[in-house]
Amino acid sequence: MSLNISFNKADKNATLGNRLAVKAFIERSLKKEGLTIETLQYIFCSDKFLLGINKSYLQHDYYTDIISFDLSETKGKLIGEVYISIDRVKDNAKTHKTSLKEELLRVIFHGALHFCGYKDKKLADIKKMRAQEDKWLKSYLKSIT
Repeated sequence: MSLNISFNKADKNATLGNRLAVKAFIERSLKKEGLTIETLQYIFCSDKFLLGINKSYLQHDYYTDIISFDLSETKGKLIGEVYISIDRVKDNAKTHKTSLKEELLRVIFHGALHFCGYKDKKLADIKKMRAQEDKWLKSYLKSIT
């Protein structure tokens, strides 16, 4: 179990089942991708909070479900922050007709995948990212049953 991964709240709480299992899965999965976690923080927040970050740091004036910051100083040793809008996750769960739990896990894994080099701006990259999210989600859900 990793003490290097934390789930925190900025201005919204997230109901996330077995946090220890999620942390262990992320740690194992990133290790397979060649990353050791020094510190990985997930911060749950509102649309408003994340919009402020999006405007301030990325000069983007729109809502998003997630923003990842790679603060690593040494290649292979991850120091990262992942901000997740619980408002967007709830809306996305309805839009994609999935459970809130599965959508939250997908977004959490999406953040970790960014640190592995996966991108999501071009259509081809989005397809690769989605395929990897699906793989991690299925693997995680299988591991806890």
